[in-house]
Amino acid sequence: MQRSKQQALMFLLGALLVGGAVGFSAAGYLGHEKFAMSYGPRNRFYDELGLSPAQRNTLDSLAFQRDCAIRALLVPQKAALDSLKGRFQAERDSVLTKEQSDKLDLLDKEMRARRDAEAAKEPKRTCVAN
Repeated sequence: MQRSKQQALMFLLGALLVGGAVGFSAAGYLGHEKFAMSYGPRNRFYDELGLSPAQRNTLDSLAFQRDCAIRALLVPQKAALDSLKGRFQAERDSVLTKEQSDKLDLLDKEMRARRDAEAAKEPKRTCVAN
C-alpha cells in the first residue's frame, strides 16, 4: 500500500512540474486571450487609443511576428503538450457521465465555432522562418 501511495505522489509531483513548465512557456502565448478579454476586440482597443491606420498595421504586424516566434519556440514541445492534453482528456472523460460528456462536447463545438468566426475576420497570414 505504501508503494502505491509513493507512486501516486510521484506522478502528481511530475504532473505538477510538467504542467508548471508548460504553463509558464505558454503563458505569453495565451496572454493574448487575457488581453482580448480585458480590452475587447483589437479594433475597439485601437479606437480607444486613437491609433492611426499606419499605427494599427504596425501593431498588428508586431503582434503577428510575436505569435510566430512563440509558435516556433513551442514546436519542440508540441508532442509532449499533445500527449498531456490527450491524457488529461481521457482521465477527465472517465469522471464525467454520458450527459456531462455530451454537454462538454457541445460547449467545445460552440467555442471552436466562435474562435473560427473570429479567425475568419483576421487577414490570412503565414509565419515565415527567420
